Amino acid sequence: MAFPAKPGCPMCGIVSKAAIHVQPNSPRSPSFPAGSTEPEFLWRDDNFTAYREKANPVSSKGHVIVSFNLHVPSIYTLSSTDLPLLVNIRNLATRLLNNMLDPTSPTPSTSASYRPNPNFRIGFITPPFWDGKIPVTDHLHAHAYIAPADLTGWFRGIAYGPAAWYAIDDLIAEIRESVTNNRIKSGHDNRARAPIDMVPDAGSRSGTANGIETSEPGLASTEADLEAGLTPTAINPRATLSPQNSL
Repeated sequence: MAFPAKPGCPMCGIVSKAAIHVQPNSPRSPSFPAGSTEPEFLWRDDNFTAYREKANPVSSKGHVIVSFNLHVPSIYTLSSTDLPLLVNIRNLATRLLNNMLDPTSPTPSTSASYRPNPNFRIGFITPPFWDGKIPVTDHLHAHAYIAPADLTGWFRGIAYGPAAWYAIDDLIAEIRESVTNNRIKSGHDNRARAPIDMVPDAGSRSGTANGIETSEPGLASTEADLEAGLTPTAINPRATLSPQNSL
């Protein structure tokens, strides 16, 4: 079985705790006393868990972590088939950050249209770098925060700087560039407005000229699969959700 929960992994523990205490597709978490550093879960579904980083945020305006429910070791494990999952992470993180700026904004959704905000930073810290205050090095998770990163300090700032930071928009664009004829220059200011970016599945399927599909199995459940009641293990034998063990 691929990517099972890893004993002793802090992120697996957080995902498992959310599976016990948070309703699926839930935009809310229980209230916490002032000063609590317990994970404040903001969203959970069959693919990933999102929570507000309160113990060691990098921004005083808001810092969210979106973790894969599976113990996926790194971005290099992902294939083009996982593009819809990356798009969903980006869209959901954007909405969660919007909610921090405006608590009256609509309930987060992975399917609503994406509107970029230049003050939002969403991406991954790539090996061999890591955030020493969030010591998880082999369970893939995205960071989303509202700039500036005014709480990092110089040492943590390296992990969120150009040498280590991989913006999720760049990752999505570069995977698409490698598998499609649509060339979307990474770092282009208007990339998020490109027509291909309006199609979450763009670039995720491949095949031969005679119609044989050669796409690799993906890690994610699509929204259609979730609506049909299918879990990742039913769709893809590679996928194994974390067992429900609390921290």
